[in-house]
Amino acid sequence: MSTETEIKQLEPWFHNIHLPDGNQTATDHFLGDFPAFKWKNIKDAIPEDLTGWKVLDIGCNAGFYSVELAKRGAEVTGIDLDEHYLKQARWTAKQFGLEDQITFRQMQVYDFAHSEEKFDLVWFMGVFYHLRYPLLAMDILSQKTTRMMVFQTLSLPGKEEMGVPEDVEFHKREIMKSDAWPKMAFIENKLAGDPTNWWAPNHQGIISMLRSCGFKVTAMPEDETYIAEKDEKLKSTLETWNFSEYLSAVGKDWKKEVEKKTKK
Repeated sequence: MSTETEIKQLEPWFHNIHLPDGNQTATDHFLGDFPAFKWKNIKDAIPEDLTGWKVLDIGCNAGFYSVELAKRGAEVTGIDLDEHYLKQARWTAKQFGLEDQITFRQMQVYDFAHSEEKFDLVWFMGVFYHLRYPLLAMDILSQKTTRMMVFQTLSLPGKEEMGVPEDVEFHKREIMKSDAWPKMAFIENKLAGDPTNWWAPNHQGIISMLRSCGFKVTAMPEDETYIAEKDEKLKSTLETWNFSEYLSAVGKDWKKEVEKKTKK
């Protein structure tokens, strides 16, 4: 069977994959050569040699990023909800001879709350704003990431930043109306016709959420894309607030944590 026939049988494609034999999977993509044009902007912001790194590609779709990261030597786990895309991804990895280096699973990001796996790099692009419970996902991933995260999300227009105060007086909440105050807009119905576009954080909101999960933003290689590195100086909120709440949210035993807190 020809490559062209196999591509046709695996339609529809959301990733335009440039295959080793010169074929492409989605030449008429409405976004253009997607996601190759995004990779071109981001690729120099991460290590060229990822040998020995474990990488998690969340919402891997047809596997474009999984393949590119595996080409750099990484051992990649790609997850997606849609078995159709996972079928495409497994086929794509095989075309590049990388099927032994990439594992694809049908999973939700929340499932990692019940996993002991750790990853050097978490590739978290194009998913956050589709999640009904985005900060829970971030809290889960913060515990699974040992080095860095590449984070991208739909966001509010603007790049305002501010020094977020350690405390806000109860009667001085006007500061929260500032354009730079960290916030997320909730999308009740649809955005761009998509009912799964739930959230649009502002720029400072993204920086602050990542910081509250123990990450420091070190670069922005393109609009709405953040390179975030684990920073030992930053304590995750899970370590400083109420870990029992997190445990309850992910269906784990939380009462011992409450006992520890109340005894203090």
